[in-house]
Amino acid sequence: MTMLRFTVAILVLILTINYGSGSRSIKEKSSLVSDGMDQTSKSSVLELDLPMTTTVTCEPIYGFLPCTTTLWGQLFLLVVYEYLLSLSEEFISSGSNLFFQMFGTGIFGASLFHILGIIPQVMLVLVSGASASGETIEARATIGMGLLAGSAVLMLTLVWGSVIAFGSYDLSDTSSPNSSNPDNADTSISSNSKNKKPFSLTGYGVRTDIETRYSAIIMILSMVPFLILQLAKILSSATAVRVVVLISLIVTLALLGGYCTYQVFEPWIQDRRLEYLMRRYIQKNLLHRLVSANGRANEFEIKKLFLKIDKNNNSRISPAELRAFILGIQIEEVGLDEEDFETKVMEEFDFSGDSDINETEFVRGVSNWLNKVNDQAQGERRLFHVNAKKNNEEKRSLLPAKKRSKARKGTDNPWWNYTKAFFLITLGTAITVLLANPLMITLQEFSTSANIPSFLVSYVVIPWALSFRLAFRAISSARQKTENAASLTFSELYGAVFMNNVMGLVIFLSLVYIRNIPWGVSAEVLVVLLICTAMGLFATFSTKIELWTCILVYLLYPISLLLIYVLTNVLGWS
Repeated sequence: MTMLRFTVAILVLILTINYGSGSRSIKEKSSLVSDGMDQTSKSSVLELDLPMTTTVTCEPIYGFLPCTTTLWGQLFLLVVYEYLLSLSEEFISSGSNLFFQMFGTGIFGASLFHILGIIPQVMLVLVSGASASGETIEARATIGMGLLAGSAVLMLTLVWGSVIAFGSYDLSDTSSPNSSNPDNADTSISSNSKNKKPFSLTGYGVRTDIETRYSAIIMILSMVPFLILQLAKILSSATAVRVVVLISLIVTLALLGGYCTYQVFEPWIQDRRLEYLMRRYIQKNLLHRLVSANGRANEFEIKKLFLKIDKNNNSRISPAELRAFILGIQIEEVGLDEEDFETKVMEEFDFSGDSDINETEFVRGVSNWLNKVNDQAQGERRLFHVNAKKNNEEKRSLLPAKKRSKARKGTDNPWWNYTKAFFLITLGTAITVLLANPLMITLQEFSTSANIPSFLVSYVVIPWALSFRLAFRAISSARQKTENAASLTFSELYGAVFMNNVMGLVIFLSLVYIRNIPWGVSAEVLVVLLICTAMGLFATFSTKIELWTCILVYLLYPISLLLIYVLTNVLGWS
């Protein structure tokens, strides 16, 4: 799939180059007067020699990338660049997930993994700002800040509201959302079908846990440098503004370092992500085999799986047998470490606490897992085609390790995994670096031709390309309609916003300070400060979120655009 996307990206780029090359021409105007000796005409009628003109000219970027001066041509280039940019984000995400699979939770999961995920936004701001000339650098800085602000606001408004809209359930039903207790696995299904109340904006919604509140508080902490930057609007001295920028940069670096260090000693954030990934693995590799046609757990197939794992036939699964089974299935496909997965299984299956799993415990544990993800899978089966070949591969992945060891020798080479991960990250980063300058130039030209602010395009269009996959994953996870699913999804969003704020601000403030760019993004900084603080405080003090809330949150997105317009065009903020 990665190779296919890479091929598609190359073909799209080639077609774009051909399109742009065919649209370029040089404007010429003939001012030479003929003496009549080089031309003869049989007609005695005098003819007026009009100036010869062609269409306008433009300079190809890097000497081979296309360019155009027409509005629709610029729009076409923007669409192509956005598509290629989304592919680069997918390559980087796949590579970082592969790294995470090999390292598991720990120092890597607390630092480098999160930094890799924000590379596309960071590289766009860095390359476009570093390559800009003195005449365009201030405009590039405004576009860069628009990208950072637009990404944060998009995730906390449209994506956040969609999690509520797609993940809402009956708030009066206490058994359905709380599916962490295996004893409620069966009662939750009957509760949903028999006691479901009529739909209402106040009776439906989601609940979140205490860890989600902590994630929101951490996100609010990223607003400290944004608050400090508000002083730049008050101060009139250029030197004082540079001091404010430097202080904000130091504070932002401290927040980034503190966040990574905190996760090493308090790894609950990584544990929540591990749980999120484990659910994805269960749905992808176990659900189709162990769920019957009516959507209930297939107890017969679960017991057959138990017998496969129980090698010594003592009707109990020991940690050693469990680990042998885990090594025989491809849990690395979604980024799970074997030891983490083994620990998680023992915690959720060993109800008696005797360090062994009997058949009854195994059936209860697997049934509980399947009930958590079955609702989401049913929804996704209506949206996506399930490939029969893929299902057969998933069934074969349930075989014990001995039967699959020969087939997996080639895939267990760690050096190949390192090389593949490095290649994906390098490829994605290279595409982003290559497209950063052309994208910004085309964006500025398009905004000029369409007579719209370039900031508006960077605030709306580019964040959608970079955040599409995150939004899709969040909505898919929310469709489980459980408290745990909503909590994990919101935690992912808050963590993504935190990294977008601190990493983006580190690069942006570094460019502003080093290149001595005039400060002119006070409006954008204020909008991010208001939206992130408001949503963070709401998530901190509200664990019960009713459905009508998503309507108000959706409205925050156009309100943020209106606020920027009022601050810049009406109040005259720079």
